[in-house]
Amino acid sequence: MIYPSRLTLALQVLAACLSGLLIPLCFTGPAVVLPALAAQLGGSASALNWVINAYILSYGSAMMVAGSLTDVLGRRRVWLAGLALFCAATLAIAWAPSVVLIAVLRFVQGLGGAAAFAAAMSSLAPLFDGTARSRVMSVLGTTFGLGLAFGLLAAGAMLELARWPAVFYATAALGAIGTLLVAVSVPADPPRGHGRLDWPGALSFSAALALFTVGMLLAPEHGWRSAAVLLPLVLAALLLSVFILIERRTAHPMLDLRLFGQRRFVGVQVLAAAPAFLFIVLIVMLPGRFIGTDGLSPLAAGRLMIALAAPLLLVPVLAALLLRWFTAATLCAAGLLLTAAGLAWLSQVLGNGAALAGPLLLIGAGIGLPWGLMDGMALNVVDTERAGMATGIFNTVRISADGVALALAGAVLAGLIGAGLAQQLPAGLPVLAAASRAALGDIGQAAMLLPGQEALLRATYDTAFRQLLGALAGLAVALAGLVLYLLRQEPPQASRP
Repeated sequence: MIYPSRLTLALQVLAACLSGLLIPLCFTGPAVVLPALAAQLGGSASALNWVINAYILSYGSAMMVAGSLTDVLGRRRVWLAGLALFCAATLAIAWAPSVVLIAVLRFVQGLGGAAAFAAAMSSLAPLFDGTARSRVMSVLGTTFGLGLAFGLLAAGAMLELARWPAVFYATAALGAIGTLLVAVSVPADPPRGHGRLDWPGALSFSAALALFTVGMLLAPEHGWRSAAVLLPLVLAALLLSVFILIERRTAHPMLDLRLFGQRRFVGVQVLAAAPAFLFIVLIVMLPGRFIGTDGLSPLAAGRLMIALAAPLLLVPVLAALLLRWFTAATLCAAGLLLTAAGLAWLSQVLGNGAALAGPLLLIGAGIGLPWGLMDGMALNVVDTERAGMATGIFNTVRISADGVALALAGAVLAGLIGAGLAQQLPAGLPVLAAASRAALGDIGQAAMLLPGQEALLRATYDTAFRQLLGALAGLAVALAGLVLYLLRQEPPQASRP
């Protein structure tokens, strides 16, 4: 085996970090440009929402398939092809004449991003092991945090200097740099000789996850009893059953179902989903709360959000250093407990701008501990030969959990607001519709449905938001205990003479 030089290793890690940086930029950048995009191109509210949701849908649905492709076709090929598709779709978005076409291109962009990131993760797996692998993955997690922390500000600054396409031009430029780095630093994969993609499993799984994500994304808008929500969820359940049957019978399964019989593997998947409920929900919901209810300016709200995301720049690296003295399970559980404390603290100081930075920093620091370790743990719990599969499963859980968490949090918040309003208003008023609008942060539209009740709406929304934070704090405590159990080390077996 020919080992790569230090320079080649450094360039390959840098290429992986650039691939990782593109993911949060593709979440935060389009959210900032939506008003400018709508002003120039028009488009319905539903079409504008799909500019955000289409990327989440395709990225999450394709991630596990992309991970399996790296095992079959080779990491370098999939990495370069993914970045090429990503760059082409991103440039096309900047020239697109309609919001509908942009949503379609965002779907394609997500496919390319999934392929590139899955190949980047699996390419690093055979190059490092043990503590070194954990440190490299913590650097990758820090890069992801960099995109979350400053992606909003970067996109906003570009909008101040140029029109909205500049955001996509800049993202495509980063993708092109990453493509060049991959081309010069990642060697061609050795011949495999055998192996093929499980196409029936890939199609059934991707379709099941896509339908499930669609159902969850439509739930806050249409309600859980709507046919638009129930039909995709039922079809998703049927396709999932088909997928399980296929994987049990095929000779080369895309997903080895036996992995879910391993306690530590399941623990890593729990970690993958935790940030969606305890961090991403706040990234999306808090700005609307700060601006719509607390009366902060968009700039002030953006600065507060930096307090939430900035710890991800430092804490993941610190987590890798702490592995010298603590186990990964202990650090992850401690981080989730810190997050629970921050959420409980935040629920008590909402509305007090001067006191918000403290709990936001604590939440960010707490989630940063598992954030910096779980990428490496996803690879450490399986054999190197199945690194692509493990990466695909892990990132599928992580990304698809974002849509599920946002839908559930929105539904819970709307339910709490509706229950609070129903206790104080007479029957016959459009309480549920007003509650749904308020849960989206649109207090003005909600007040139009309930004339003269804006003060009550704001008070009920404030109470419900605090209750939601309390529920998330309890979830964080439960997840800490579950992770500590699932990821505990097995005691060494006594040796026999």
